Amino acid sequence: MNFHKNKFSGMKNVFFTLILLGSFLSAQQKELSISDAVMGYYNGLYPLGVENLNWVQNSNRYYYTDDDKLIIVDADKENPNKEITLAEFQKRFPKLNRIPSMKNFDEENFTIQSGEFLSVINLNNGQSQTINLSQNYENIDFSPKSKAVAFTVDNGLYIKKFDNQTLVVKESKDKNIISGQAIHRSEYGIHKGTFWSPEGNYLAFYEKDETQVTDYPLVDIDTTPARLKNIKYPMAGQGSEKAKVGIYDLKNKKLIYLDINTEDEHYLTNLGWSPDEKYILLAEINRATTRFDFNLYDAKSGKKIRTIFSEENERWVEPEHTSFFIPSRKNEFLFISQRDGFNNIYHYNINGKLIQQLTKVKWVIKDILGFNGNEVIFEGTGEDGRENHIYKVNLKSKKITNLTPETGTHQAVLNDNGTYLIDSYSSYDVAGITQIVNVKTGARKLINQAENPLKEYKLGEIDPVEILAADGKTKLYANLIKPANFDENKKYPVLVYVYGGPHAQLVTNSFLGGTDMWFSAFATQEDYLVFTLDNRGSAYRGFEFESVIHRQLGENEIQDQMKGVEYLKSLKYVDSSRMAVYGWSFGGFMASSLMLKKPGVFTTGVAGGPVTDWSLYEVMYGERYMDTPQENPEGYQNSNLANHITNLKGKLMLITGSIDNVVVPQHSLRMMQEAVTKNIPIDFFEYPMHEHNVYGYDRIHLIEKIASYITTNNQ
Repeated sequence: MNFHKNKFSGMKNVFFTLILLGSFLSAQQKELSISDAVMGYYNGLYPLGVENLNWVQNSNRYYYTDDDKLIIVDADKENPNKEITLAEFQKRFPKLNRIPSMKNFDEENFTIQSGEFLSVINLNNGQSQTINLSQNYENIDFSPKSKAVAFTVDNGLYIKKFDNQTLVVKESKDKNIISGQAIHRSEYGIHKGTFWSPEGNYLAFYEKDETQVTDYPLVDIDTTPARLKNIKYPMAGQGSEKAKVGIYDLKNKKLIYLDINTEDEHYLTNLGWSPDEKYILLAEINRATTRFDFNLYDAKSGKKIRTIFSEENERWVEPEHTSFFIPSRKNEFLFISQRDGFNNIYHYNINGKLIQQLTKVKWVIKDILGFNGNEVIFEGTGEDGRENHIYKVNLKSKKITNLTPETGTHQAVLNDNGTYLIDSYSSYDVAGITQIVNVKTGARKLINQAENPLKEYKLGEIDPVEILAADGKTKLYANLIKPANFDENKKYPVLVYVYGGPHAQLVTNSFLGGTDMWFSAFATQEDYLVFTLDNRGSAYRGFEFESVIHRQLGENEIQDQMKGVEYLKSLKYVDSSRMAVYGWSFGGFMASSLMLKKPGVFTTGVAGGPVTDWSLYEVMYGERYMDTPQENPEGYQNSNLANHITNLKGKLMLITGSIDNVVVPQHSLRMMQEAVTKNIPIDFFEYPMHEHNVYGYDRIHLIEKIASYITTNNQ
C-alpha cells in the first residue's frame, strides 16, 4: 500500500509539474502587441523606479513616496527616520487623493503645486502658506528665497507673493513683445525665460520682439467655421526676433534692461547670476553662429563691464551651459566648452583670466552637477559614447574618478552638500537599478532593483553593433533587433529606423538599447529585423563627428547609413530585397533622402514630420548648420528633396500634423505638389490638430499605420 501511495503521489507531482510547466511556457509566450508597446509606460511595461525620489535640501537625507506614505531616510542609514501619511496631508488639503509631488524640500519646509495653488508647508507643524494660481498661468517659476512666483499670461510677465497681490513686471499691448518666455526657439541650452537671483531679490528674464518675424498660418479645425491660427515662425534667411534681458528689483519694484543692442538679431543665451547677485553673465552669439562673447553685466545699472572671453569657429559655436561658480571662490567659475573638439571644463575668474583647463578628455562632458569641496561632480559619456556616467575631478590635481563604473547609462542627482548621489541606471542587460553613492568613498546603498517588465513576453534579442563610417575610420554604433524564435537560416525583411541629426542619439547602452518598445513588438509580430544606426552628425561623439554635416545636410549622413545597409547585406539572414526605412523630423528628412537619393535600396519609406526644404526651417537651427540660403544656395538646392522626386522607386508616405509648429506642414505639401506636377505616385497622411508628433491615444493609430504601410509595401 505504501508503494501504491507513493506511486500515486509521484503521478500527482508529475501532473502538477506539467501544469506549472505549461503555465510557465504560456507566460513565456505572452504576445506584446504594438498598441500595448506604444502605451507601454501607461501599461506598466517600463521598469519601475522609486516615486518622487529626491534630496532634502542641504542635508544627507532623501525622500520618496511609497503607497500612501512620504518617507524620509538618511543616506547612510537603512531605516526611515520620518514618515508622513496621506491622511496627514489630507488634514491640510482635503482634495488630495495621493501624496503630491514636492519641490524645494528642506529641513523645515517643502512646496507642493497644483493647477489651483502653490503651497509651502512646514514639515514639523503642518502650517502652510499658499499662493493662488490660475489655469491660464504659464511658465510658473517659484523662488523659495523670495517666496514669490513668477509666471506669464499671454505675452506678459508677473510676480505673485503669499499676500496674493500681483506685481506687473512687464505688459505690452503689442503682441510682438513677449516677456518671461523661452527665446530663440529654445536653442542653445535655453529651456525657460525667467531666472531668479540666488537670494531671490531680483528676477532676470528674456524678452523678445517678433515684429520682424513672419506670421505663419495654421488652421484650427475645432471651431465652426475653422479659424486662422497664426504663429511666428522665423525661416532661414528671413527676419528673426530681437532679444533683451530685463531685471526686476522686487524691493524697489524697478525694471531695467541690460544695455545690449540686438538690432543685428544676435542671440542671448546661457544667462546666469553671480552668487552675490551683482552680475549677470551672458553668452552673446552672432546670427551667423561663428562667434560668441561671454559677457559680464552690472545687474543694477545694466551696463556691460567686460567680455570675459570669446570663442570662434568657422562652422559654428553653440554654448549650452551657463557659468558654474565655485562655492568657496565667489569670483571664479567653471564653463563647459567644446573649443578643443570635445566638451571640457574650463576654470575662469570674472576678470577674464583663464586659470586652467580642468579636464582634457576626448569624450563629451554633458553637465556639471555640483561641488564637494575641491572636487567638481559632472556627467559625461566616458570612452563609450553610448553610455553616461558621473565623475568627480579635483580642482588642484585634476584627477578624474568615475563614481558610476557600472556599465550602462547613469542619471544622477547630487545633494546640495555634494556628498551623495542618487544614481539610477540601466543597460542592455539591466532593467533598472537605483542606488545611493557616497561621493568620497564610492560606497553604495541599493534602493531599488527593477524587474524586467517584459520578461514574460515573447520578444527577440537586441544586439549592439559596431561598424565603420564612410570615412573608413570613425566607429559608429547601432542596434539590431531580432524577432522571437529567430532562425539564422531564414531570410528576414528589415526596417531601418533613422534620425541622424544633431543633438540626438538613438543607440544607448540602456533598457531596450534606447529603442522604442514598439520596435521590439513589431519585430516579433511581423517577423522582421529592426536596425538603427547613429551616423556622423548625431550627438555625444565630439565636434568633428557632429559638424561634418556643415552646409551639406543629408550627405555624409546618407553615406554612413549606407554603410549600415552594407552591414545588413553582409548578414546571411537578411533579405536585402525587402528593406524599408522610417524616421521622424530630421529622421523624416533622412528617410525621404534615402528613398530619393539612393533609389532602389529601400522598397518602402515613411517620413514623419519631415524637413523637405531647409529654407522653410527655422533660423536658429537651419542657419547654424546650413548658413543662410543666400550664402549657401548649392547646399539648400541639393538638400531640397522636391528636386529629387523623380528618383523615387518604391512606396513613400509623408505624415504631418496639421498644426505642426516645428516642421510646418508646408514641407510635406511642397513635396506633394512637386510629386503631382511630375506625376510621381506618393502617399500622404495628416493628423488633424496634432503638432510635431502624435501623442496620447492617437499615437496607437500613428504607429499601427506606419507598421501596416511597411508590411504591406515592403514586398
